[in-house]
Formats: sequence, C-alpha cells, structure tokens
Amino acid sequence: MTQPLKHYLQFADFTADEYAYLFERAALIKRRFKAYEKHHTLTDRTLAMIFEKASTRTRVSFEAGMYQMGGSVVHLTSEGSQLGRSEPIEDTARVISRMTDIVMIRTFEQARIERFAEYSRVPVVNGLTNEYHPCQILADIFTYIEHRGSIAGKVVAWVGDGNNMANTWLEAAALLGFRVHVSTPRGYEIDEKLASSAGGSGAGSYQFFSSPLEACRGADLVTTDVWTSMGYEAENEARRLAFADWRVDANLMAAAKPGALFMHCLPAHRGEEVTAEVIDGPQSVVWDEAENRMHVQKALMEYLLLGRLN
Repeated sequence: MTQPLKHYLQFADFTADEYAYLFERAALIKRRFKAYEKHHTLTDRTLAMIFEKASTRTRVSFEAGMYQMGGSVVHLTSEGSQLGRSEPIEDTARVISRMTDIVMIRTFEQARIERFAEYSRVPVVNGLTNEYHPCQILADIFTYIEHRGSIAGKVVAWVGDGNNMANTWLEAAALLGFRVHVSTPRGYEIDEKLASSAGGSGAGSYQFFSSPLEACRGADLVTTDVWTSMGYEAENEARRLAFADWRVDANLMAAAKPGALFMHCLPAHRGEEVTAEVIDGPQSVVWDEAENRMHVQKALMEYLLLGRLN
C-alpha cells in the first residue's frame, strides 16, 4: 500500500496525535540504537539532502540516521549542483524526486521550500528555513519528555532573537498545549503575522515580556539561540549591543522553577547568549537535545515514507 504524500515544512503540518506517535516511535528507535539493535525499516530508500546553508547537526543527524535505518544518502549543495547556477527550484524538485524517496532541504525563505514541495513526488522535510526549524523543536520537545514527562501545561521561556526557533516554539505550543514566554530586544520581535497564525485556536499559548527575567519566572524550560542567525552576519555589532541584557545566566535560571531545564539548538557562543556556567551546568540538556535530532528525524522519515508502524 502506497503511503499518501505528506510533507513536513513547519511544525503545524502535523496534528497532536501524530506527534504523540512520533515521540513514542522515537523513544523505541532510540532504545534500539542504544542496545545496538538493527532498525532497518528504510532499506533501499534514498534520502536527498540539499544544503543552501551551512550545517553540522542537521547533516550528521539526517545522514547517520538514514544509514542506520538501512537507507542511503545523496548530499547536494547549491555550490555543487545546478541550483547554484540558477536552475529553477521547480525543475530541481521534479528531477530529484524521480530519483530519490525523500528530500531534506536547508535553505533561506520558507517560500523556497514550499515551491520545491509543490513540484516534488516524494516527501520534503524542512531542515531549517529563515522562518521555521521544526526538526529542532521536535527534538527539543522529545528531550523535555525524556527528562520531565509531558510538556502539556508547562511554560517554556524563549530569551533572545525572534527567529525561526521562536516562531516554531509558538506553533508547537498552540498544538501541544503548553505556554511560551517570549522576551526579545526591541526591534527583534517575532513577526506579528507569524505569531498570530501560530496561535490559531490556542491564541493564549504565548505571552510577550520586555524583561527576560520576567519571561523566565516560573518557567519549566529556558531556551535561547545565537544572537546572530545565519544570513544576518552583517548585523553582528548592532546585535551585540541590542542583546546585551538577553543573556541566559544564573540569575535567569534562578527565576525559573528549581527543576527547570536549559536548552540551546547549538552552535553556542559562551559569554554571549548564554554563560558557560549555564550551558555546562547541571540544568543543561543540550547534548541530549543534539543527539535527539537523529532519533526524532529517524522516526519522522519512517513515518513520512511508511506511515504508522506497530
């Protein structure tokens, strides 16, 4: 039976029930990985990875994960393919999707990956765009569940840039029933249109704070990202000045609940968005979070290609 074509371009593309299955499946896949048990559900399937932005964790997690499931991987960059020579993305999608079984893309504007998906015969996964980073939040929530149980009803404090991570946290909160406290410097807020659309029926799932300390008060999870995301390097100095008070340090963590976790999608700049005391401290779960990218993405690719498995 052929699995209906489904893409994963933003967190809102799946339902809460689908996420419940994915988290359960990721836990099973991780247990098998840790026990050195084979999990070759994607034998003879090929993943195409297209990178128009630099990557460490996304590349390794998808590539290692696909090989561990018995599949193979084709790695492409814009510099080493016709995409870098102005081939229309629609044409690239038509060709690559005839030769592979699933495509992961890390690119710039969300509209670009949406155009690719429109012309693809196979599932397309968002490995990061300017607007969203769903695979990272998938891993973050799975990591929270591993350490603290259900995230429903909890409070996540987002401190820093109103970027793709922040946008995706808002989508996740509306779907999975938790709250996000957002604190960003003036001029670096979350896009209002994205925020309102993320809220949907769960419009009460997020709240904005001018003070990062107030955003962290009573939080179950405190998370952040670099002050300057890829593509905005020219703003480095201006951002350093604007974000000086948006550093996750011991004072912010002390405002959160005593058992609060700290997460960061990495790479991290100690002394900028987070102090070494926090990221290397006992509340930090960033290394579990990084590893879990691989496990949740294995579950995601398996689901997109095979549907629900017993």
